[in-house]
Amino acid sequence: MNRTQASPARGAERDSSEPGVDCLLCPRLVELRAANRAAEPEWHNAPVPNFGRRRSRLLIVGLAPGQRGANRTGRPFTGDFAGDLLYETLLAYGFAKGRYEARADDNLRLNDCVITNAVRCVPPQNKPTPQEISTCRRFLRASIDSLPDLVAIVALGRVAHESVLRALGLKLAGFPFAHGAEHVLTDSVMDRPRSALSLFDSYHCSRYNTNTGVLTPQMFRAVFASLREKLDRSSIFRSE
Repeated sequence: MNRTQASPARGAERDSSEPGVDCLLCPRLVELRAANRAAEPEWHNAPVPNFGRRRSRLLIVGLAPGQRGANRTGRPFTGDFAGDLLYETLLAYGFAKGRYEARADDNLRLNDCVITNAVRCVPPQNKPTPQEISTCRRFLRASIDSLPDLVAIVALGRVAHESVLRALGLKLAGFPFAHGAEHVLTDSVMDRPRSALSLFDSYHCSRYNTNTGVLTPQMFRAVFASLREKLDRSSIFRSE
């Protein structure tokens, strides 16, 4: 089976930013996972792990794995239309290297960037419930905590935006979602000191949004152009 996330060795401490391959926290998602494993035993069919190295300044947060995308390949945004636009943009702005070929074993590598999802398992009809989003938020919070050089987060869509704010203990009313917005966050519950963290908003790069004109490639690139400018002014640089 193509499951990229290994179980920890006996006696080893589990990475709190990653659910186990047989995570049982959300019964509806567990049921779908079992059905997917029976129908497509060669697919990943497990919580999708983060992609990228921890000494990175940028975290990108999506919604959830796609049924035939990350759920199949085991890598965020890999194998569906959203990944085509995302990785093309990351390559254009220096956040990725290599060639994206819509499979987890291509030679694409992220540069100064980590990608995760608000919900790690594929949900029915790509629509997680509020309870599933809330339950999986512990892994988003741990992912944020695991990045010591984090300067900026890009939220792809309102669900990701709100989940990031809630993970950081911040009120939604103080940071309204808007495509192209940049919010300077104050983290009230961060375990380690951080002077500032910027949250950039973008509409999700889904086929639906691009087909309906809600999001154009130019609009999407503009978010990453602003982000690139900000990170270029940062005193820390991590190149992978």
